[in-house]
Amino acid sequence: MDYSFDEDQEAYRTEVARFAAKVLAPHYQSDDKKAEFRRQLALDMAGMGLTGLRIPEQYGGQEATALIAGIAAEEVGRHDFNATYLIINTALISDVIVRNATDEQQASWLPGIASGETVPCICITEPGHGTDAAAMEVKAVPGEDGGWMLHGEKTSITLGMTADRAVVLARTGGPGARGISAFWVDLSHESVTRSAFDDLGGRSIGRASLHFDGTPIAADELIGEEGGGFVSVMQGFDYSRAIIGLACIGAASESLDEAVQWSRDREAFGQPIGRFQGVSFPLAECATHLRGARHVCLEALWRKDNDLEHSEEAAMAKFWAPKLAAEVIHQCLLTIGHVGYSSEAKVGQRLRDVIGLEIGDGTAQVSKLVISRHLLGRAYAP
Repeated sequence: MDYSFDEDQEAYRTEVARFAAKVLAPHYQSDDKKAEFRRQLALDMAGMGLTGLRIPEQYGGQEATALIAGIAAEEVGRHDFNATYLIINTALISDVIVRNATDEQQASWLPGIASGETVPCICITEPGHGTDAAAMEVKAVPGEDGGWMLHGEKTSITLGMTADRAVVLARTGGPGARGISAFWVDLSHESVTRSAFDDLGGRSIGRASLHFDGTPIAADELIGEEGGGFVSVMQGFDYSRAIIGLACIGAASESLDEAVQWSRDREAFGQPIGRFQGVSFPLAECATHLRGARHVCLEALWRKDNDLEHSEEAAMAKFWAPKLAAEVIHQCLLTIGHVGYSSEAKVGQRLRDVIGLEIGDGTAQVSKLVISRHLLGRAYAP
């Protein structure tokens, strides 16, 4: 059993870390204060291949492993947590397209994602349906030329104010998951109305509600088979949740590094505060728990890359890592004290930002439901 990255993986981690520190970190707080998404961010990340990680090379991507995507998310998460949403979104959406779209569709859609020219989002949640996603009510009704017309509202959409295109799940048939199809929808059409949220954290990612009032969908914008959209999209969440976990761990690890350095530099009662057990022991606990959560995330991605079942591990990563990250960052803020509580420090913004992923992309309760069913068996679990 090998717990280390190989030479290429370690070199890639170092390269992404340098890029994130130099190019992304300077904008982390200013983007939050402006509460706006910079299009240059997508282009900068595309220049490093971060928006095309899961896209085949023939379409301008990196054709990288899931593990590489996780490594990138952790390092970017250290320096600009909100930039990781571009990695999470593009990896998930690209994976859905590669697994389900035709060669012609891939050739048309994927190069724009890889180049950063097309910022994509995914539309699942509705005002009355979040966790119970299979009960969605947004409809795609038959339109002209074999296409569809999209009606209804999707809400809490990450990058919803900025995205050019969206994978939209909509009902095309009867009730339940089998009546749902996936579409690649142009969000620039005049029938699409966007409404921004004013959020506690993640302010630069433009979370929004999108209302579709007869938005046209061409016949060749159906992803996969009609009625197969729900299953095809949900399969992608299994590994993207591990990527989310590593992004949160990256933010928490950076905060821990800052708290450790503060404990060396700050003196009280004539000595560094790290010499007091009340300061050093909580940091030791944070380091221990982060290492454990990180291994769970990496295992899920390793299993994905080796075509092994990984939904249980991904669920563990999704409920544990964001929760742990919030706890660790909070402790680091308390360790740094009044200086950390200032808006000039990044630690407070990281706390606000990671809390959002305790909610988004699957609640802790759903993750625990998945784990309990694997643990007990479907017949003996909720």
